Amino acid sequence: MDFAFDARTEELRARLTAFMDEHVLPAEQVAHEQRARLASPWDTPAVVEELKAEARRQGLWNLFLPDSAYGAGLTNLQYAPLAEITGRSPQLAPTATNCAAPDTGNMEVLAQFGDERQRKQWLEPLLAGEIRSAFAMTEPEVASSDATNITTLIERDGDEYVVTGRKWYISGAMNPDCRILIVMGKTDPDGPDIRRQQSMVLVPRDTPGVTVRRAMQVFGYEDHYHGGHAEVVFDRVRVPVSNLIGEEGGGFAIAQARLGPGRIHHCMRLIGMAERAIELMCRRAVSRTAFGKPLAQQGVVHNWIADARVTVEQLRLLVLKTAWLMDTVGNRGAHTEIQAIKIATPRAVVDIIDRAIQLYGAGGVSQDFPLAELYAGARTLMIADGPDEVHQRSLARRELKTYL
Repeated sequence: MDFAFDARTEELRARLTAFMDEHVLPAEQVAHEQRARLASPWDTPAVVEELKAEARRQGLWNLFLPDSAYGAGLTNLQYAPLAEITGRSPQLAPTATNCAAPDTGNMEVLAQFGDERQRKQWLEPLLAGEIRSAFAMTEPEVASSDATNITTLIERDGDEYVVTGRKWYISGAMNPDCRILIVMGKTDPDGPDIRRQQSMVLVPRDTPGVTVRRAMQVFGYEDHYHGGHAEVVFDRVRVPVSNLIGEEGGGFAIAQARLGPGRIHHCMRLIGMAERAIELMCRRAVSRTAFGKPLAQQGVVHNWIADARVTVEQLRLLVLKTAWLMDTVGNRGAHTEIQAIKIATPRAVVDIIDRAIQLYGAGGVSQDFPLAELYAGARTLMIADGPDEVHQRSLARRELKTYL
């Protein structure tokens, strides 16, 4: 394995770091102040559109897509350090560079599985940052960690599909710019193969029968920058059969293809979040005095900072190894490593941010510093993309196969 980055990647890293320091980080407070004056909390602050325009001008746009026909043409290994940099400001930087979930996963699905019409109608405006999207899979009535449990029905009726079901925590669906939802449901609920019962269809948000019922909170946050996490009801929603993505029964396989890159993107951004927490921890330690000496001279603070640095370096190497394997042997060949980073990274980053919060005291849980919001985001990723326990179960089974 050679993790030396080529000249193009190093040049992009330098440009993206400068973009973060010169534009994104200073915009955090501006965006907060602008949002407070908006007519609706779901509207986009003007500074976000300014950041998007600047990112496009600098060529820092759609960096996540490996297909050069649509994106920057970077490998997973090349994109990994760039995703880490954007993780320093997870509310603004991914959106500013058009590399924000759930749009990234939806664009990958359309690029890989969509037909020409679907790509023209939905992928192109997503690539241009003109619209947003959502991915509707999770349901409140079942354990959605097992995707075969979903109960939403997608029933064929002549030249149309009729979609009936209730979804929640549908990220992005509160955003007024959200125009399209990719909905996963069952086209063959009684089929003998439980992994061939599901399909995915494209449902425009303004289709009759689609009701965005409410915004779901995450640790009290509504995640306005991500477009919220909505509860959405589909009441006999009719869409053309041509809105099917791929083939009937292909939904489970498409979901798995979507999640591989998504997990590594999340993990690299998490490392960026940890780096931001370490930076904040160090700044606090050298600026505050307690019990007669600076916090930076307290032994326990030394331990927290040292442990955080060691942990981040370990995580980064594991994630880079995973990215390299995805590029060289494919997602299936990197299956164990993808699960390993999904288990290890959120758990460790939550611990690092928690220590930073402790160092900040009351300020750490306040809105005056980004730590509380970083913590909420990192902790949520122990559930998102499949809870850690699901991945532990699968990984352990692979390990045990050798001995059975």
